[in-house]
Amino acid sequence: MKIDAKTGNATVYPTPTPDSRPRRGRVDHEGRLWFAEYQGNAIGMFDPKTERITEWKVPTPWSAPYDAVAGKNGEAWTGSMLTDRVSRLDIQSGQYTEYMLPRPTNIRRVYVDDSKSPGTLWIGSNHGASIVKVEPFD
Repeated sequence: MKIDAKTGNATVYPTPTPDSRPRRGRVDHEGRLWFAEYQGNAIGMFDPKTERITEWKVPTPWSAPYDAVAGKNGEAWTGSMLTDRVSRLDIQSGQYTEYMLPRPTNIRRVYVDDSKSPGTLWIGSNHGASIVKVEPFD
């Protein structure tokens, strides 16, 4: 939603997937808002320059992504609340790589260290009392 401070008019930007239940948005280095679509099983991105939302469906059904973050290196990450996986999206190609976690988890927040490419993902495991580091080799 955008609110014009001068007029008070509100503009609502619906997601392409109706009732997708967006969660936990964060702004990237280009000013775009990235968010998870919990019920839509996708990562969404709102670009304020074009005022459009783009979606990328997560490959594993019923993943229920709860958070999404994009780094400077062209990748976005999300974690599944229901399938014990994290997903890395190559934003340019739209291709995902998924990583199975070593124990059951319930991911509510993902953190990316994008100081190198590919980035490293850190997540806390609500069910496993642990911190998990996902460091891709490619």
